[in-house]
Amino acid sequence: MYDYAIVNGRLYLDGTWVHKNLYVQQGKIALISEELFPAQETVNAKGLEVLPGLIDPHVHFELDLGWIKSVDDFYHGGIAAAYGGVTTIIDFLDPASNAKELEEAYNKRMALAKKCPIDYHLHACIKNPNGNLEEFVKTMKRLGMNTLKLFTTYSDSGRRTYDKDIIELLKLSQKYHFLITAHIENDLQITLNNAFTYKNLLDSRPSESETSEVLKLAGYVRTYGGHFYMVHLSSGATLEALVQQFPDILNKNFFVESCPQYFAFTSDVWNREDGNLFTFAPPLRTAEEQKLLFAHCSHIDTIGTDHCAFNRADKNKPFLKQMPLGIGGVEYSFGLMRRFIGDRAIDKMSTHVATIMSVPKKGKLLEGYDADLFLFKPDANAVVVDHHGRADHTVYEGCHLAGKVISTMARGSFILRDGKLIPHQGQWIQGGDIQ
Repeated sequence: MYDYAIVNGRLYLDGTWVHKNLYVQQGKIALISEELFPAQETVNAKGLEVLPGLIDPHVHFELDLGWIKSVDDFYHGGIAAAYGGVTTIIDFLDPASNAKELEEAYNKRMALAKKCPIDYHLHACIKNPNGNLEEFVKTMKRLGMNTLKLFTTYSDSGRRTYDKDIIELLKLSQKYHFLITAHIENDLQITLNNAFTYKNLLDSRPSESETSEVLKLAGYVRTYGGHFYMVHLSSGATLEALVQQFPDILNKNFFVESCPQYFAFTSDVWNREDGNLFTFAPPLRTAEEQKLLFAHCSHIDTIGTDHCAFNRADKNKPFLKQMPLGIGGVEYSFGLMRRFIGDRAIDKMSTHVATIMSVPKKGKLLEGYDADLFLFKPDANAVVVDHHGRADHTVYEGCHLAGKVISTMARGSFILRDGKLIPHQGQWIQGGDIQ
């Protein structure tokens, strides 16, 4: 007898919709069949979609900026994620310059992540390296991580990694089968002016700083090979340039992530009374660039949220330099993206993430995989009215959604059941080699 039978639902299997029943046994998907079999508990999913648990590849829970922390810790951020159908998150280590600092950052972050109610993985993170890069990579691999975040900007805070080291890391990524993920902006085109307000964000971080830098890095990937992933692409102009100039590597060994905020809003939102809440980096772009983002969204491989929530008071500052950059988003990412781009959102938020980042046994409704899934009720009238994170607001309030997450299951246990939270303990997920 199975533990759970989820019956009468509309299942998303390998890009198609089927009316089948799904059976869960010992935390795994044991069977997908048209037949009815006995189970300890049968869940009637009539009128609901049964979808693979989402994997958010880009969150910042309990991020310590030195002068302020993001308000969602791993527990509260994980709860918000569960309400959004997200069953696995990938957060980041604090940036490290050498292998010793990397291991220290890993131990510190793992201690914080233990309270996460959903499964979690971590990206290693490097800054202005001062040690042996190969030793850094070997340490990362030994600790069970196969993704490495770097920054091409933030030289003011010592986080930038320079071209010589990026090229060496690209070569090492082939040898050791890991994925480089990068925050991409041209540091020389960033202007940090103490007099800037949030309305000067496009002056501070122009689109060209993203586009010019990503084209340079794509050139490096074409020349040197390697596995490369761009986080939070903000401008459709950047994406169009990649499509036109690098079709040979785009979506093959150069991957692109974008975020719901760039589909939901444009820089015009800064004219609102609460425009100061819409501050993050890279910033929002113009309506014209957003149109290009939609036009070329088939070349966006994954959707992450860059979830990094702060309270209203944290953002209510006269000058940009006084504001923490970041917003929350993990709870409503799927409902938003499903409305924006339809069924294409599903793979970009599950299967593609698992494949590109080599997250084992997740991202699909497939026999033998972890029973990570959620039940979704399509509703064209759904609107964001509240949220379950610790921040005192969400920038998505009033936004229309494709529907509502009804229940979420992680490794065969409901953590959200008919809208009610059930205590659950997440697990560390060790990454596999990047192919």
